[in-house]
Amino acid sequence: MKIASWNVNSLNVRLPHLQQWLGTFAPDVVGIQETKLEDHKFPDAALAAAGYRSVFCGQKTYNGVAILSRSLALDVQMGIPGFDDVQQRVIAATVDGVRIVNLYVVNGQDVDTDKYAYKLRWLAAVHDWLAQELQKYPQLVVLGDFNIAPDARDVHDPSVWNEHHILTSTAERAALEKLLALGLHDAFRLHHDDAEQFSWWDYRQAGFRRNLGLRIDLTLVSDALRARAVESGIDREPRTWERPSDHAPAWVRLVEASA
Repeated sequence: MKIASWNVNSLNVRLPHLQQWLGTFAPDVVGIQETKLEDHKFPDAALAAAGYRSVFCGQKTYNGVAILSRSLALDVQMGIPGFDDVQQRVIAATVDGVRIVNLYVVNGQDVDTDKYAYKLRWLAAVHDWLAQELQKYPQLVVLGDFNIAPDARDVHDPSVWNEHHILTSTAERAALEKLLALGLHDAFRLHHDDAEQFSWWDYRQAGFRRNLGLRIDLTLVSDALRARAVESGIDREPRTWERPSDHAPAWVRLVEASA
């Protein structure tokens, strides 16, 4: 079972890229972030023609998340229960017995701003909800654009992207560590120890060509799935295409449970 996450940075713009990538990479499930589409404009028919069912929640211009799957998505949840938020950043569903939680984590803008404080509150709410989800669904994958680089290996210049910088600040990384402490594992790091393997590159300053990136797109697997997560990676290919998203897909492959 191949499960992927991709911030497409506007599904309206990137639909041809998504269709091409679905045809070549052929994931079984993919979480999409930053669709930037109201629900009535979501291209579910076009994606169905590519062999994928869609569940989604979006809004005009900003945010928006979706789960695409070959199999039927069950028990769909939109938003964080009990957390009042107009921003469409969370969708969850069960596909082939695996609970998929797709997050578009708040960026935070800058440390010590209201948006940063909101990010930390949002992450705390996600933590409390995921603690409940793991009790209900032990086989769980949390994926998405986390807008947090886990450690110094995940940034191109640790002297700049340090404990005082947005996306790498002490409080943000502590919030991510708290999520992992629930019994989640960074699937990429189960198979790759090397630095400078990134999933996001700024459009400016030839960021991709110079590999001036960050690894902020993550796939986290639960304890129950850790042994089944036999392969993981980042697919850089779509970032080379014309008018690309600034993010590349991150993915994990699960094998069937042994008898």
